[in-house]
Amino acid sequence: MLVIRLGALGDVVRTLPAVRGLRRALPGADLCWLVERRAAGVLAGQDFIDEVRIFPREEWTALLRGLRWGKLAVAVFRFAAQIRAEGFDWVVDFHGILKSGLISRATGAPLRVGFGRGTAREGAWLFANRRVDLPAHRISRFARNAALVRALGVRVDPGEDLLWAAGPPTEVDRWLEAHPLPILLHPGSSPGTPYKRLPTETYGRVASGLREAGGFEVVVLRGAGRLEGRLAREVVAASKGAARLAPETATFRELAALLSGARLFVGSDSGPLHAAALAGTRVVQLLGPTDPIENQPHAGSVSRSLRLGLACSPCRSGCAEAPCMTGFESRQIVDACVELLEREAAGEKNPAMRR
Repeated sequence: MLVIRLGALGDVVRTLPAVRGLRRALPGADLCWLVERRAAGVLAGQDFIDEVRIFPREEWTALLRGLRWGKLAVAVFRFAAQIRAEGFDWVVDFHGILKSGLISRATGAPLRVGFGRGTAREGAWLFANRRVDLPAHRISRFARNAALVRALGVRVDPGEDLLWAAGPPTEVDRWLEAHPLPILLHPGSSPGTPYKRLPTETYGRVASGLREAGGFEVVVLRGAGRLEGRLAREVVAASKGAARLAPETATFRELAALLSGARLFVGSDSGPLHAAALAGTRVVQLLGPTDPIENQPHAGSVSRSLRLGLACSPCRSGCAEAPCMTGFESRQIVDACVELLEREAAGEKNPAMRR
């Protein structure tokens, strides 16, 4: 069986529960996942996946930009021949775009499952021979992926825990021993979506408000990228001593360790937020231009989603002014955090948490 969900990180994360359902229904299947290199770390160590195959996007893009048409054609035909030679019986295309549809067709698999015309884009439905039509109303990405495998008679339990696979201890694990259950602030988003970010000054005030509300330890999440590092430092500076930098997470394994060890996660719609929810960590999601239904956290998590409800939100493209994010007051975010923490103190259990 070949699963196709190429990227991005958050979309790969939100496909995991559905693929785990496939594994449970077909324990003897040889399950291979095709993914882009930049999102492959999400799948490392997941014991229900037999093989992770990398889609060579970077190599093909470099050939395309270099106008090396001959070498690009050879690379594409070689990839198609290799994937057809695998002899896949089933393909399940969760991505639903022209590229994934062409890959599905290239396998020659007898059963090629994909979304119907109302959900798939760029004509991808033409390459599936079992098409799944979704309800006309909007549903979450988690529910959409679950619907694709339910059409095959596979059950997906929305309340089931999905903790990240254990691995060798990292520096992050050792840091958590000295800083148990911090509150994580995540000021970042993908480089192409600056309109999804809360101003760093507001995050700084959130950190100060959390310290005043209960003396909570607040740390700011940062990846290895230069942009994330800059945003994290700006939040720490704006917090006036209420927040500190989290250890740098250069790999997804390190990020998963930090998310799993946190008490609460605060951030905009992003891959790390959805990973935190799946790890059993309570989340406060700050929604600006992104759709509040399609992008809601995992149904098995304990979460609060905040949005301002402006007439222009949600939207597809965002804008430089981003009033749907800059208009947030730190007080309403702090209040949402305190509410979730009080529910925890009152004994409410997160159904996705098995710590």
